[in-house]
Order: sequence, then structure tokens, then C-alpha cells
Amino acid sequence: MSTATIERVETARMLLERLRPEHGPEQLGLLLDPRVSATLWVASEPPTERDVIEGLRAKVDHWERHGFGMWLLRDRETGDVLGRGGLQYTYTAGLHDVEAGWAIVPERWGQGLATELAGACVEVAFEQLDLLQIVAFTLPDNVASRRVMEKAGFEYERHIVHVGLPHVLYRHRGAGNSSE
Repeated sequence: MSTATIERVETARMLLERLRPEHGPEQLGLLLDPRVSATLWVASEPPTERDVIEGLRAKVDHWERHGFGMWLLRDRETGDVLGRGGLQYTYTAGLHDVEAGWAIVPERWGQGLATELAGACVEVAFEQLDLLQIVAFTLPDNVASRRVMEKAGFEYERHIVHVGLPHVLYRHRGAGNSSE
């Protein structure tokens, strides 16, 4: 992985670029897909274009305020959009943490891209940002996402309630940061 700057990171198969306002069309295509929104969107109604654009604005603002955030994921060979993911501050289970998150286009599910991205998140978090720990969480029945967390070195911590729904919380402590 190449992390000369965290605004543009390269992995074996992906180019991760800082989310920007001009990524709106790509975000709409990804996040309005019902297969993706089913794992990310907790409201009773599916997300609207306005919801996605407001979310993108918040992600862009996160970069401005904190110097890191979510990336747009592109295939290194074709330039095709593969998803969105990265690191962001979150407040869940009564704690302020930095969360690693990901969403991959359904046509590329099962190809290890989320695991590759999770590894990049871990590397950036601990080697570039010098964080002590990061979290990831998902709905309990999202077995694929839980597997990604475990492959990337996250450990199950506990069940939590996030945005009114049960979730499972995983935590990754950087090397030398044990829980003892």
C-alpha cells in the first residue's frame, strides 16, 4: 500500500481518493442501490438523493475539520467506482471513537475489496494518524461485514444499540495497545 498522503492512497487493486463534492453522482449510484442501503441506511424509508448529497457534504466537512475521512474507491486499472469507505469520527454506544467503514458496489461483493479497504484503514489509522484504536460496527446479521472486521484484526467487543437498532461493535487496538 502507498500512503504518501492520506488524501490519495493506493492498495493492490484500488485507488482511494478523498471524497469531494464532485463525487455526488458516484455516491448516488452507490448509496441509492437498495442492496447497499439495506446495510447502511437505518431509516424506515430508503434514502433519497437529498439524503445522499447531505451525507456527502458531511463527509467533505469531516475532511476539512479533521484532516482525514471517507474515500471514494476506484479500480486502479479501469477507474470504475468500487465503493466508499475510510475513517471518520463517530459517536456510538456512549463513546466517541474513530470508525472504519465501507460500502462496496454489489457487483464486486465477495472479491475481497472490503477486506483490502479495511486493511488500508487500519494502516492509515495506526501508521499515519497515530490513533490508539478504531472501531467498526454493523447489524448483527451482516455476516460478510463481520468477517471483514475479523480479517482486518478487529475483535468483537459487545452488542450495542446504534440509531435505535441492535449492532455489534468491534474494536482494533494498534500494535502495542493491548486492553490490559
